[in-house]
Amino acid sequence: MTPDPFVSGGAPVKWTDTEDIGIALQEKFPDIDPLTVRFTDLRERVLQLDGFDDDPKTSNEPKLEAIQMAWYEEWKDNQ
Repeated sequence: MTPDPFVSGGAPVKWTDTEDIGIALQEKFPDIDPLTVRFTDLRERVLQLDGFDDDPKTSNEPKLEAIQMAWYEEWKDNQ
């Protein structure tokens, strides 16, 4: 079993780890429809996740859109 990146000791999570971020966002914000979250707010939510360790300046619209879609898939599966 691979270590959970959002648990102490796991590998740091980067902007490109969209599936891991999507799962973490779903766990932290289960009642929020990801498609209603603006990219500026999504960026802040990702930066606040435990275990996230990447340069905030390297986020961009395509990366945020991929994260939003991964989160949406997790959210949809839990409805």
